[in-house]
Amino acid sequence: MIESTPLAETAERLRQGETDPETYIDDQCDRIDRVNPDIRAFVSESDRRGRVSDAVEQLEGSSEEDRPPLYGVPVGVKDIFHVDGLTTEAGTAVPPELFQGPEASVVSTLRDAGAVVLGKTATTEFAGGAPPHTRNPHDTDHTPGGSSSGSAAAVAAGLCPLALGSQTGGSVVRPASFCGVVGFKPSFGRIPTDGVLPRSETLDHVGLFTQDVDGMELAASIVCEDWESATPTGEPTLGVPGGPYLENASDRALANFESRIKRLKEAGYGIERVRMFENFEETDDKRANVHKAELAMNHEEFFEEYEPFYRAPCADRLRSGRE
Repeated sequence: MIESTPLAETAERLRQGETDPETYIDDQCDRIDRVNPDIRAFVSESDRRGRVSDAVEQLEGSSEEDRPPLYGVPVGVKDIFHVDGLTTEAGTAVPPELFQGPEASVVSTLRDAGAVVLGKTATTEFAGGAPPHTRNPHDTDHTPGGSSSGSAAAVAAGLCPLALGSQTGGSVVRPASFCGVVGFKPSFGRIPTDGVLPRSETLDHVGLFTQDVDGMELAASIVCEDWESATPTGEPTLGVPGGPYLENASDRALANFESRIKRLKEAGYGIERVRMFENFEETDDKRANVHKAELAMNHEEFFEEYEPFYRAPCADRLRSGRE
């Protein structure tokens, strides 16, 4: 179910006219029809093909030199982002009319750069708690990770070369790791979070998924405020965390981590071990309390009335946050 769709190469072919955007996106819709029933990365849509065809038609008429950087590139959008023309369902049975709103500015930025929203991608309920039915495209018996499950799985399967996700705890980097793609969680404020259903405003980030680093650099340069590309000089050095934080990983995970460090050393990277987060447990407890409290406040208005519509993990966390 894996197919190569590197963003930078795909975008260049579309801009240069080597690939026809209408044909390419129609092919991606065909692939969704074939693959999505098994991996369930994209949320079902009654007339996806007609909607994206209309969007592609709006791109026509521009000359090669006038085409924006993501001209005709199909993008998956996690289903907690508002997108004009699509309903935000957020992976829940709670009535969607309660939480609709204006299009997220990051979505509008991608559209302005020529991208076409291919569809909404599956998310855990309100980006946390009860998981969706998405499967890992490498092995459908395994999880793709959450909460940005559909975005990571869609990019890994080659259904789209770029997808939006969000992270409050580990919801970009974890599914990226599970699905074998590049996940980028920028620092606070680099990508605006307006138009995205809030979970914990203190902790929420917008993130990105691509199949490779070149594609991520292209995408990040478009959506990140004050983006600057840098060319490192000299031997590249990587800091490797040590201490209580890393020690929370399992023996198997640590062994795998060390094997990757060894490969990086052999490739010429300098490695510097740095002890950090000595008060990890205390810090993580505070993070969890902030998360639960802000989640409860964000859902307070409709949780009382629609509590039976929430699935158990999300409902339990909301009750805990109200205590």
